[in-house]
Amino acid sequence: MPQDETGRKPDLSDLDSFAGVDELGAQGYEDSDDHDPELDARDTAFDVGGGSRGGIGGVGQLGDNLATGPVPDLSVPEDAELHELDDQGEPEAYGSPDGPEARRELMAVEAELNQRWPETKIQPSLTRISALTQLLGEPNHGYPVLHIAGTNGKGSTARMIDSLLTRMGLRVGRYTSPHLQLVTERIALDGRPISAARYAELWHDIAPYVAMVDGAAADGVAMSKFEILTGMAFAAFADAPVEAAVLEAGLGGAWDATNVADADVAVITPIGIDHVEYLGPDILGAAREKAGIIKAGSVAVIGEQDPEVQKVLLERAVEVDAAVARAGSEFGVLEREIAVGGQMLKLQGLGGVYEQIFLPLHGAHQAANAALALAAVEAFFGAGKDKQLVVEAVREAFAEVETPGRLERVRAAPAVMIDAAHNPHGARALAATVAEEFAFRRLVAVVGVMAEKDAHGILDALEPVVSDIVVTRNSSPRSMPLEELNQLAISVFGEDRVVAETDLETAIETAIALVETSDDPEEPLAGGGVLVTGSVVTAGETRTLFGKEPA
Repeated sequence: MPQDETGRKPDLSDLDSFAGVDELGAQGYEDSDDHDPELDARDTAFDVGGGSRGGIGGVGQLGDNLATGPVPDLSVPEDAELHELDDQGEPEAYGSPDGPEARRELMAVEAELNQRWPETKIQPSLTRISALTQLLGEPNHGYPVLHIAGTNGKGSTARMIDSLLTRMGLRVGRYTSPHLQLVTERIALDGRPISAARYAELWHDIAPYVAMVDGAAADGVAMSKFEILTGMAFAAFADAPVEAAVLEAGLGGAWDATNVADADVAVITPIGIDHVEYLGPDILGAAREKAGIIKAGSVAVIGEQDPEVQKVLLERAVEVDAAVARAGSEFGVLEREIAVGGQMLKLQGLGGVYEQIFLPLHGAHQAANAALALAAVEAFFGAGKDKQLVVEAVREAFAEVETPGRLERVRAAPAVMIDAAHNPHGARALAATVAEEFAFRRLVAVVGVMAEKDAHGILDALEPVVSDIVVTRNSSPRSMPLEELNQLAISVFGEDRVVAETDLETAIETAIALVETSDDPEEPLAGGGVLVTGSVVTAGETRTLFGKEPA
């Protein structure tokens, strides 16, 4: 550990104490006493295609009418001749921000960052990220912030807020987690992920300062990958520069790395029980943690909550003297009607009523997310009674919203849809949407779940709306063992309705075959569907199998 001339370690709270610290001398996580190989999981961004068979070589086996598109090739040897195509069908040139050279550099950076603590291992503290942002000149304070915490709906709400702010004429940065396919998705500018080259550049820019923080850590804990990505996002937004940043908390709120930013608007999506290994099984404890993003003088925009959770959030708002807007009181969904490709909404905002809002997403939960996003943006601009946003701009913004991996259709016949629901709360919302808005003749679920998740709760939520289930594993080392998931599925569905497949690609093929098979020769085969869900990783790898670009 680097020390000054008096033998003392640099103090993370005192920038002057960093004088003389060797920027290249800090020990990496792999050499620490806290190293845990079981948690040293590789980033699924570089397991594109997933499955035990690797790559996407079997994609053609999934059907002729899948949604094709350019697929990132992140595992080629150095001497391979690459022929990646962009959307216009032209070779992607060497030297381009997302070309082969940039992709290789991205892989090298990720290999380096993946030696650090992943998001599955956390020591709650803002000390390290605070020290980094101070060394970087506090880029986290260079723009107004809308901060989002909660259990489900954070990513969708963040994308809606981004779309609304962009349509209002602002340059927006968006930081979300986890990613579906490629780590660059986490840092977005102008509504799109940053390039592979920019990601690598950001890391190289801040790496010397990360080394300084690592070397000064009194507890010997180096910065985690999530903390570093958060610092990279802050730096990217300051460099752009952006006029507003939309930040999604990773886990919790008060001690989440994103919370070194002081939000002008704090957005709380519905809170349930998830990440019990970090937040505990007590929903009120989780609520208190997430309420930590509400800061003095901010506006707290609160989605629908259980009454006891609402009480915790309101107590925090009173404590720091924050203004409050609540779903069901100051804003909400007045009407929703199922429409082709989504739903038509009538929303009560803080500044009035917004009618004829088409949202190209399914489900009452997405309508609620839309009302929450609208109120957040109104609060950001100071909207209130008789001070509305331009209605036509709001309509255009919502109509353009894209939420990859959220009831996203990737094939037409039979329909294959993917959803990143990874806890019982999300699975219940998914099941309710399927029951209300779709009329499948037969729906087969493909489910791959992480080992630490409440798999039984997820399966129980899905059981009423699917005819059969194919259980499998995604490529993550944290994926629940197949036999364990299979036994849970049998306990919920019964043995006759459960099939187990060792990899995701085969599981999807099996599900499609089940949908296209019938014991009754008179039964039409049209109207079948496959729903792939259970994990963000499962959803992301399915997108890649069907040729969808990271977004």
